[in-house]
Amino acid sequence: MTQPVTLSGRPMMPPPGAPSEERLIARFRGHARRLFWSALVLVATFGATAYFYDNLPSPFENWMLLSAAGGVVLLLVVIPFTVWLARSTTVTTRRVIVHGGVGARNRREMSHARGYTIGVRRGPLQRMWGTGTITLSNGVDAPLRLDNVPNVTLVHETLADQIEVSQILAHRDAQTGTEGFASA
Repeated sequence: MTQPVTLSGRPMMPPPGAPSEERLIARFRGHARRLFWSALVLVATFGATAYFYDNLPSPFENWMLLSAAGGVVLLLVVIPFTVWLARSTTVTTRRVIVHGGVGARNRREMSHARGYTIGVRRGPLQRMWGTGTITLSNGVDAPLRLDNVPNVTLVHETLADQIEVSQILAHRDAQTGTEGFASA
């Protein structure tokens, strides 16, 4: 019996007992809408700096204005962008991996084969932007929370499909393994 083949020529499911290759399904960050206020602060800071440059009252100097503008941009623009950029989520055919942290990197994983429940929460703004918060809980580990996931319904359906496929493969391999031991 031949396996169904994808366009790339690889089988869709590995033969029983063979290890399945881990493939990347999706990699994403939280929705960039949380950077809206940072972008607004950046534009306002540049506008105010351009307006007040060489127009300050006598006790203040231009270097004071530029250093204050630099401090505001660093605290309210660069740091939030760096924090947003440092957190990413990867979904593979075997697991969900969340990377985070600016100084020290944190990594959390949740395996599809172990199974987990998927909770989706969408507030009014999240519904407007097509985002949501996904919570993955397997009942043993602390829940894995994915905030402001873009295309949340698509990610939810993908995760549900991956759980189902992983559990089917694990069940099939477990039955094939017991039959092989019984006949030997």
